Amino acid sequence: MKQWYEQMFEDYGEKYDQEGFTQGTQGECDFIEKEIDFNKNLRMLDIGCGTGRHSIELTRRGYIVTGIDLSARQLEIARKKALKEDLEISFKRMDARNLEFNNEFDLAIMLCEGGFSLMETDEMNYRILQNAFRALDTGGKFIFTTLNGLFPLFNSIKDFTDKTAEEGNARAESSSFDLMTFRDYNVTSIINEEGKKIEYRCNERYYVPPEITWLLKTAGFKDIAIYGAKLGAFSREDRLTTGDFEMLVLAHKY
Repeated sequence: MKQWYEQMFEDYGEKYDQEGFTQGTQGECDFIEKEIDFNKNLRMLDIGCGTGRHSIELTRRGYIVTGIDLSARQLEIARKKALKEDLEISFKRMDARNLEFNNEFDLAIMLCEGGFSLMETDEMNYRILQNAFRALDTGGKFIFTTLNGLFPLFNSIKDFTDKTAEEGNARAESSSFDLMTFRDYNVTSIINEEGKKIEYRCNERYYVPPEITWLLKTAGFKDIAIYGAKLGAFSREDRLTTGDFEMLVLAHKY
């Protein structure tokens, strides 16, 4: 039986790129470029690339990117978009829990919950961090975002998703945050490309900064920094607060 995230991203299709949370690509890529000093010789891995929005934008800017995702449908759309622009990008169907890369990349990105935090166990989520570490060469950098566990302690997740959702986009019909596991259990609905409403019973793991720091250190990462993650406006000046729905995480492999 497929997990909710496997089915949902197959059903999403081209409507995924219309979601509000996908509209920050340009600014996010601006931040990535600054973090790597605009070095176009670096090898990049986009984990959970989805429809390829970051991979495509970075390739437009002259970088060499490999994008991996679990969803065949999302990758089909990514390849179609790249072909339309005559961009050469290696998109591969791979599970982030079972990557086979070893010391092959200088930068790994994993943005907008690209796999991590969606997995059904903490062990699976941790495995993704381990695989990102192994994929990086010595001196490599890891940039990713994840759900901020401080947010639901002070705010309603459903109120936030209701406020940010636009007509026709994904919507959380209900939401319940478990303080013992830091998982949000919700029923999320989307309207697929055929106009049919489909519901999924989802659960997503929220992390607090000390957890992320410990997990990354245990995986081998060093020089870990955590910031607030504003859509399309990532910045090292953005101190993480309880009002940030996501956190931006940077780590290095030395």
